Amino acid sequence: MSYIEKYDRTSPKSIEEYAKKLIGYTFEDIIELNKKDSKELNKGEIKENTSLYYGNRSRKGGLGNLLEEIYFGYNANSISEPDFPEAGVELKVTPFEKKKNGSFKAGERLVLGMISYDKEIEDNLYDSHIWNKCKLLLLIYYLRDKRIKDNLLYTIRYATLFQPTEADLKIIEQDYKIIVDKIKAGKAHELSESDTMYLGACTKGSTAEKSLVKQYYNTNVKAKKRAFCYKNTYMTFILNNYIIPNKNTYEENVEPIIRDVDDLKNCSFDEYIKSKINKNIGKTDEELCLLFDREYNNNKAQWIDLSYRMLGIKSNKAEEFIKANIVVKAVRIEENGNMVESSSLPTICFKELVKQEWEDSDLFKYFETTKFLFVVYKKQGEHYVLKGCKLWNMPYEDLNVDLYQGWKNIRDTVEKGTELEKKETKNGIIIKNNLPNKSANRIIHIRPHTSKTFYKFEDGEIFGKGTYVNGDELPDGRWMTKQSFWINNSYIISQLQDIINQ
Repeated sequence: MSYIEKYDRTSPKSIEEYAKKLIGYTFEDIIELNKKDSKELNKGEIKENTSLYYGNRSRKGGLGNLLEEIYFGYNANSISEPDFPEAGVELKVTPFEKKKNGSFKAGERLVLGMISYDKEIEDNLYDSHIWNKCKLLLLIYYLRDKRIKDNLLYTIRYATLFQPTEADLKIIEQDYKIIVDKIKAGKAHELSESDTMYLGACTKGSTAEKSLVKQYYNTNVKAKKRAFCYKNTYMTFILNNYIIPNKNTYEENVEPIIRDVDDLKNCSFDEYIKSKINKNIGKTDEELCLLFDREYNNNKAQWIDLSYRMLGIKSNKAEEFIKANIVVKAVRIEENGNMVESSSLPTICFKELVKQEWEDSDLFKYFETTKFLFVVYKKQGEHYVLKGCKLWNMPYEDLNVDLYQGWKNIRDTVEKGTELEKKETKNGIIIKNNLPNKSANRIIHIRPHTSKTFYKFEDGEIFGKGTYVNGDELPDGRWMTKQSFWINNSYIISQLQDIINQ
């Protein structure tokens, strides 16, 4: 490998072939192998320590800049054209990681380019500057291992040209319109990654006041800087299905909902989903089981299974839902209009919770990036009857006002020191705590995520029928039963009233 090797800047294939010669090398290798060209590299600004310059972890895009300037031989820039304008190819250097179970995931979302708020925005994706820049990507993947302290020692594993499939492009086109419509309505400050499926509007820069900019379509409210991106879940799917050789999928039995791109010719993905499910409105769960060849056994999984079966998915693994991070929730409403259960979220780590600020918190990131498909059933006599469905993401005000306040109250209580008190009851001793209860916030509450109690007090005493695996360590060294955030059932009902009442 040598910097002096040539490639045809007008040919995407030639650029890709040249990029593939990087495979197996670390970033430090590339610097070492090209030291003889360092004088040419340093013409203009002098970089006294090339490794320190590119390897600085606090410098965003350093590894990408290294390949641009050292290997491909052009100056890093932020122009609206592709990196290789003659070939229409944009270079993206991006990490992937190996999970504990041996599967692979994208290390982060893939940022495509900034959203400009200071001028009119193009209505159509294919007329936009972002499409002109990113319609053909050269993806260079490196394996990120956070145990390795020097990121220049990460190894490049894959280099390939990439364009979304025709079906994906149809959804990306719809995503672009959702983002643009919100911006043109003067609501750029309300954008969320969960608004869309594959193409997102992610925040760029800090959340401080200085990172806010004026909106072209609403001069009264400033908005956070945002960029178009391909979402992390979408990039994980791409990695496992199109990038890693001889690996067709990282999940078995994944099935597409959209089997013909013409299915989206005259409707959005949201409308298509609704049409597939809503044509069964009025049928009982027993009738649906018979219709979709599923045993009627009245267990909890039944209603989720039916939700997928109505979409033509037997495996409960829908390709589009995996790509878009859509969570399917079957909501059962009783005859009195109540919902029996609240909905659980991933478990909490108390020691991590107290270190987090809101927009870096696990809870914020979950709702900022997750869309839900609620499929609603209502009890009538002995059976639950299908009422309809809704693709939903949390509204901006709910996320950043009510949910934030609920999260903050819980975090502050843990940070100050959770009170644990033994209380004698007729059923024996229980442990009471002062964490905010369900009535303290209209959206979330916190309660145990396991049926087995486990507590460890400051004097070392252990209480409960569980073990350490059922507990979580508090910041002061005590332990209490593992907890989760839960979405209040009353809040979910409030978001689904239009379906429940129809």
